[in-house]
Amino acid sequence: MKQKVFIHTNERQWLGALVSAYSLKRNSKHAGAFDVEIIHVGQFPFLAAREGQEFLRGGTPRVWRMADLQSFTPLRFMPPALMGHEGRCVVIDPDIFAIGDIYELLTRDMQGHGVMGRRRSDKAEKSSHIATSVMLMDCARLTHWQPEREFDELFRFERDYKDWIELRHEAPQNVGIIENEWNDFDTLTERTKLLHNTKRRTQPWKTGLPVDFVPADKLRKYPLLSSLNRLRARLFGEYGLLGTYQRHPDPQQERSFFSLLKECLETGVVSESLVRDEMAKNHVRHDALKLVERTTRQAA
Repeated sequence: MKQKVFIHTNERQWLGALVSAYSLKRNSKHAGAFDVEIIHVGQFPFLAAREGQEFLRGGTPRVWRMADLQSFTPLRFMPPALMGHEGRCVVIDPDIFAIGDIYELLTRDMQGHGVMGRRRSDKAEKSSHIATSVMLMDCARLTHWQPEREFDELFRFERDYKDWIELRHEAPQNVGIIENEWNDFDTLTERTKLLHNTKRRTQPWKTGLPVDFVPADKLRKYPLLSSLNRLRARLFGEYGLLGTYQRHPDPQQERSFFSLLKECLETGVVSESLVRDEMAKNHVRHDALKLVERTTRQAA
C-alpha cells in the first residue's frame, strides 16, 4: 500500500517545512516505509488566480492574499488526488514537527473512516469541528473531494472557509477522531507525537519579526471586531499595527526547533545560505544562526 506524508507550505513557512520533513524521517523506526513530499502554493495556479478577491470566511468577506502566512491551507485537501486516490497519506502544516513515529499514525486502524483528525476544542458544542492541520486519509474513500472547485465556491459565497476547513461539509460517518497528541497545540509532553506550534504569534523561528498574518477574529460572535479589523487594514495596510512575533512561552519548544535546525544544517538538509536568505526576507528571526550555535542537539 502506498503511504506518504504531505507537508503543505508557502514561501513564508518554507524553512519550517524543511525542518518538519527532516523530523518525520528522523523520528521514525520505519523511515523507509513512507515518503515525504512538500507541496507548495506555487504548484497550484488556481490559488494565485484569486489574489485580491473576496471570499467567505466565518460569515463575512475576507480578501485572499497569497502573501498571507497561511495561504497554503486549501492544499490540505489535495493529497488524495495527488495519490491517485490510492493508499494512505497524512497531511500536516509546515509548523508541525515529529516527536514520535508518524508511521504509527499512517498504519493505524481507521475503522472504516475516510479521514481522521483531532477535535479543535474539548467543548461539547464544538465536537464536530475538526482540526485539519493534521489529517490521516484513506485516499480511496475521498474521491468526492474536489479542492479546486470547492476553493472557487468560497469566492462565490457558496461555501464558508471555516466550515470547509473544519470538515463540516463531510458526512459525519466518514470522519474519525485521533488523539490530541497527534496534533498537540503548543504542548510538548511525554505523550506528544506531533508538536504543532499553532499559535502564529509565538512560532519560535519568527520571534521579533513583524507580524505578517491577518489575525483570526471571532466574526460570527463579534461583528464589530471584523469591522475594526477591516478599518485598520485600510488605514495602515494589511499588517499595520499588528506588532511583532513574541517569544514562545515554553523554552523547551524553542530548543526543540533549533535543535532540529542544527541537525538539518549539519547533515546538509538545509544550507546556511538558505537560512541567511530566509532571515533577509523576514521569514526567519535574525538571530536564528546564533541560536543554532547555542543549542545542544537532542538525543535521537
